[in-house]
Amino acid sequence: MNIPGFQQHRVPVADGVSLHTAVGGTGSPVVLLHGFPQTHLMWRHVAVGLAAGHTVICPDLRGYGASDKPADADGSSYSKRTMAADVVALARALGHERFALAGHDRGALVAFRGGLDHPDAVTHLVLLDVLPTLDMWEVLHGTSAAVAFHLYLMAQPPGLPEELIGAAPDLFFGHFLDLWTRAPEAIPADVRAAYLAACRTAVPSIVADYRASAGVDTEHDRADRTAGNVLRMPVTVLQQDWGAALGYDAGALWRAWAPDLEHHTVTCGHFMAEEAPGEVTDAIRKTLTR
Repeated sequence: MNIPGFQQHRVPVADGVSLHTAVGGTGSPVVLLHGFPQTHLMWRHVAVGLAAGHTVICPDLRGYGASDKPADADGSSYSKRTMAADVVALARALGHERFALAGHDRGALVAFRGGLDHPDAVTHLVLLDVLPTLDMWEVLHGTSAAVAFHLYLMAQPPGLPEELIGAAPDLFFGHFLDLWTRAPEAIPADVRAAYLAACRTAVPSIVADYRASAGVDTEHDRADRTAGNVLRMPVTVLQQDWGAALGYDAGALWRAWAPDLEHHTVTCGHFMAEEAPGEVTDAIRKTLTR
């Protein structure tokens, strides 16, 4: 499956790593990064809408979809720092030194790290339904943390998580596609099948991505917090109102990282680029005018 009107490319971004990427439209560049358990296909509605005025670049992240899935030999292959460097290299390979960046879920964490590490490349940030890694671990506690059981499972040392998930991948990944959406029709059967097929072949790399968030990603966030590093570009964050349920102020957490912040609550499920594509597209366009 592909995004209508978009061309597919395979772009080298690091030694032994190429990203499968869909590119469409003309104009100033916007890179869209998908979340879990999805591929670049999650942007199919938003990308088409943005392509009328922008060059839209939609990669599968390293370890996901049809992109390369290197072994995680030293624990850093799936750090968000490494994955953000992939995105900058991708944009440059396509002729763009500066670009706007939007991400959902895991892709939003990569985008967040990209904004901190590459402020001269990332002009604007739009982040969907996520908290920075360090804040996420700090706010999860007690029985409310049960909603994030997968974070703890995939944080375990190599072996057990891969075996458990690999024994029933469609059940595991399908659980989140079912649980996290308020509008099941937003992910039709053919798209769901594409997501599950992609995840089925990527269990070790997906686990490595999550394992990094319990280790090196948290270390990088903590170092930036200690140093007082913040996002220098305009930032928009769209989230469900799950902060109230878990007992924290998501807007306040984000404001500590992003002085130029617009924070909005969206009434839909987690997969908001598919459930509320018009609202997401409008938010991206508005951010680009700031």
